[in-house]
This record gives sequence, structure tokens and C-alpha cells, in this order.
Amino acid sequence: MKKIFALIIVLCFCVLNVNAGTLKGDAKTKRISAGTPFDIEFAQDVSTSSGLEGDFFTAILKSDLSAGTTIVIPKGSFIRGSISSVNTAKRFSRGAKLYLDFDHVVTPTGRQIPLALSVVHYDKIYYDGALYKNLGYGEAIQNNFERAKEITVNSTNYGLSVKDTHPGLQYLTTPFCAVGGFLGGVGYWIGDGVADMFRKGQDVYLRKGEVLSVRLINPIDVPVY
Repeated sequence: MKKIFALIIVLCFCVLNVNAGTLKGDAKTKRISAGTPFDIEFAQDVSTSSGLEGDFFTAILKSDLSAGTTIVIPKGSFIRGSISSVNTAKRFSRGAKLYLDFDHVVTPTGRQIPLALSVVHYDKIYYDGALYKNLGYGEAIQNNFERAKEITVNSTNYGLSVKDTHPGLQYLTTPFCAVGGFLGGVGYWIGDGVADMFRKGQDVYLRKGEVLSVRLINPIDVPVY
């Protein structure tokens, strides 16, 4: 009985070794390099106004990912991810920040492949990878100042433009328009600066159908048979 049992164990060991060698010999992989850029399309809305840490989302791969002439991950594969963190919008124009975590792709055949992505193109990307629209009060004041300058310049240019229809009149209208534009710009800068103290910053919205540009953080090796 002991001899039969020992023989069974030896046979099983041999079979396992043969199968392992066969799999190892037949298996090939194709690598998609780190830094590879591509676009994904969101399958549902994701935002800082309603999203919570841990909420899952799905995006769709917009084009084939290939290694040489071999399509490794086809167009239409699903990218799965979650919201890793949300900083909500606050007073003093402090905008919200959205942190996304992409963890794996699901191909049309159901194969799941781990991956890590970073966003490379959005309105604004913080140094730690967060997506945002505006940072805070200092940025709001700077934007208001630029708008105030624009008001002054536009008003001055309007005063100059009368020379096309009434030559010589621009010497009268330009100073008045310049002064009026300056006072209007200063009034806007101060008034909106006060409003920005009480105004909440902007939320981040990724709408269903919105396309986001991303890239691979690490290379991925996919078995190809």
C-alpha cells in the first residue's frame, strides 16, 4: 500500500513538472512601456460636489494599446478606478481638489490587468496629481486684477476708435475713456475682491463622455498566446 501511494506521488510530481514546463515554454508577454499616453472617456459623472472617497467609476479606452504590431489592450476596454480623496470647495475662493486612482483595465474578453495611471492634461493639475479649477483667494485677486486691466484697455481703445469716423475727436474721448475705464477697473477689482472673500471656490466636474488624457506610470506586461 505504501509503495502504491509513493508511486502516485511521484507520478503527480512528474505531471506537474511537465505542465509547468509546457506553460513556461508557450507563454509570451508583450510590454506596454511606462509613459505611454492615451485617452479615456468617462462612462459616468465624477465630481467633487457629489463624489466621496472610495466611490468607483468606469472609463472607456479610446484607442488600441499596441506593442509593435500586436494589439495588447483593445479599444473599448474598461478602465476601473475610484476616488482616492476629495478636498471640497471652501470660502475665500478655495477650490475643490479631486484625486483619482486607476487600478485595472478589463478587456472585452474579461481579462483584468492591473495598471497605474496619471492624468497628463486637465485645466489645472496640482503638484501631487490633484485635479482642480482654482486654488484660493490670492489667485482670485490676481484674476480680478487682470480683468481690471482688460476693462481699462478696452475703454481706452474705444476712445481711440472714434478717429475712424470723427478724426481729431479721439484727443477728447481717449482721456475720458481711459480715466473712466481705470475707475471702472479699480471698482471691479475691489468689489469682486470683497465678494471673493465669501465666495466658494469651484468644484471639479468630469462629465459622462468627457475625455481625459492619461499615461502609464509603470509598464505593464500582458501574456499573449
